[in-house]
Amino acid sequence: MKQVGNMKLYPFEEIEDEIVGKKGTPRRDAYEAKLQNELHTYQIGETIRNVRLQQHLTQEELGERVGVQRAQISRIERGSSITFPTMSRIFKALGVSSATLDLENVGKVVLW
Repeated sequence: MKQVGNMKLYPFEEIEDEIVGKKGTPRRDAYEAKLQNELHTYQIGETIRNVRLQQHLTQEELGERVGVQRAQISRIERGSSITFPTMSRIFKALGVSSATLDLENVGKVVLW
């Protein structure tokens, strides 16, 4: 905590430790894993949005190609959860013919 005039300022890490728990605790580990998953989902949505815009497609047009409603494309682009089959259909509809998953020491896996 840092005192600035009449205000007390707390570093984010201190607040995070207080609310979520200290690093290494099960609660903190679960929180960080959830945060990481949400970040990945957001990044996938951003990628889909960027590719769609590069191809001058509307969300509705992409939805028609994939077989889902425009609202579903919107949710995915905003970072809502996406299933692997839907992600595969979207990227294929955008012309991404193949994709691999890099598992570092284990190797790469071809997704489609």
